[in-house]
Amino acid sequence: MTRAPFGTRLTEAVAARGSLCVGIDPHPGLLDQWGLPRDASGLERFALTCVEAFAGDISVIKPQSAFFESYGSRGVAVLERVIAEVQSAGALVLLDVKRGDIGSTMAAYAQAYLADGSPLAADAVTVSPYLGFGSLDPAVEEAERTGRGLFVLALTSNPEGVGVQRAVGADGVSVAQSIVDQAAARNAAQRAATGAPLGSLGLVVGATVGSTGLDLSELGGPVLAPGLGAQGAGAAELAEVFGPTLPHVLPASARDVLRHGPDAAALRTAALRVRDELAAAAR
Repeated sequence: MTRAPFGTRLTEAVAARGSLCVGIDPHPGLLDQWGLPRDASGLERFALTCVEAFAGDISVIKPQSAFFESYGSRGVAVLERVIAEVQSAGALVLLDVKRGDIGSTMAAYAQAYLADGSPLAADAVTVSPYLGFGSLDPAVEEAERTGRGLFVLALTSNPEGVGVQRAVGADGVSVAQSIVDQAAARNAAQRAATGAPLGSLGLVVGATVGSTGLDLSELGGPVLAPGLGAQGAGAAELAEVFGPTLPHVLPASARDVLRHGPDAAALRTAALRVRDELAAAAR
């Protein structure tokens, strides 16, 4: 199957449906809140209600893989169905798996989540570069080959990440900035080869990290910004963190929207309200 590069498809989706990315996070506490059992049947009802609510109007849907995997093979089967149904409804699937390994193991992860024909193949996945950016090469190459994307962890909001991500090397460049720079180089090459408006190699930068110290001006790709809503980030925080890069940012919200369930119409209304608020703030 020949598909346009992820950066092209993402640009078109955001133009048509807005920049909001909504997470499907079947956290046990949310299952309780929705009155659902903490088992695979409750997981399925939760996830498919989210698909019904979001997939027809939101540009990017982000299932959190861990909450599906925790139910074993039945949970993974639900995840496969979610991916297929979201894509059938016209939204892009960004599967939050944060995989990172080396050699043949990373290649196997790439086959699982990025290869044509895999039931878990999403439009993009999150990956971790902290075994070295080059360890991601099998995933980068598979994503480019199949028109899919990657979002590489760069600067996250969890306090445990500070010592690694903000550490400065002998060259005076922070670890996070080195990740930005390597992603930018890959995006520049891909855009030159394909003419895509946006590279397919994105970053993950938390919406609540404050002043990042990162230079994102040459990234040439999208940025996933988790932390919108319940974690405290709004339009002002997004502008502070991302500045001129904001047009390429996907603000992500999960629990702040999901708390409006289990009614699909209420969930849809909540998501559209956030989407429209972001659009208004960007004008």
